[in-house]
Amino acid sequence: MKKTLLSLIAMAAMSATALAADIKPALVYGTGGKFDKSFNEAAANGAEKFKKETGIEFRDFEPTNDTQGEQAIRNFASRGFNPVVAVSFAWTSAMEKVAAEFPDTKFVIVDSVVKLKNVRSVLYKEEEGSYLVGVLAGMASKTGKVGFVGGMDIPLIRKFACGYVQGVKAAKADAQVFQNMTGTTGAAWNDPVRGGELTKNQIDQGADVVYAAAGATGLGVLQTAADNKKLSIGVDSNQNHLHPGSVLTSMVKRVDLAVYNAFKDTKEDKFTAGILALGVKEDGVAYALDDNNKALITPEMKTAVEKAKADIIAGTVKVHDYMSDNACNK
Repeated sequence: MKKTLLSLIAMAAMSATALAADIKPALVYGTGGKFDKSFNEAAANGAEKFKKETGIEFRDFEPTNDTQGEQAIRNFASRGFNPVVAVSFAWTSAMEKVAAEFPDTKFVIVDSVVKLKNVRSVLYKEEEGSYLVGVLAGMASKTGKVGFVGGMDIPLIRKFACGYVQGVKAAKADAQVFQNMTGTTGAAWNDPVRGGELTKNQIDQGADVVYAAAGATGLGVLQTAADNKKLSIGVDSNQNHLHPGSVLTSMVKRVDLAVYNAFKDTKEDKFTAGILALGVKEDGVAYALDDNNKALITPEMKTAVEKAKADIIAGTVKVHDYMSDNACNK
């Protein structure tokens, strides 16, 4: 009996090891660098959380141009990695090709839709989170002028701008919102010098709060705002700590959850394909409040932004989506 029990335990241990061995997670970042303190770093944090909890290693790759993404996704799939997560709209066509070639591999793409049976597409309602930080910007501004600096000029980043403008004007109807995009190629995600220049130009026009939705380029936005004693708003990751007392808040986009859940669901054999759309209600987007910015958020601002959050969840406030709503203020 004892021998049989020991044999069962040994078999169970072997099965667990075999299961873990079948999980070989891989992560392909967007251009802009893993440690951008923003979008890519949020993805990395989700992968690291999974590794810490399970002890299962993951592999990742930082593409520096648009052709390396497809090479990395195909390389991981061909070497038996599963799941393979790609965190950028830029890898849409690459994912369509590679996922079709490897139907037994599970794939995840963030910020785009690939309609294949082995692909999970994770989208975010960036306009909702941007509306919340827009309300705070409108209330915090003393000049009635605020700014927005985007990264690559694409519909996805226009979604951020669209929600932000609506939130600002909900708080201050006559507010003026300056908008600039950094560029039209992937290099726009990693140009903090240009981000700083655009921010300084907006400040010179009277903006006293500037929202960055630009990946690593946003680091230049936050730095320039701090240097000029103005307020900034971070994006994707909580960036409040980068310039405490200068970053009004951050529009947190939970890319970490997309990566963590992809790894975890695959490990637990609970992976599902299809489209996931995460907004305020799903805690996919939010505004950040912590010790680094609490002195900047007055009780009135906190009440207003929490009401806005509740109204979005209840459906009494409809935030315009640039990609499907012609009513967006541009």
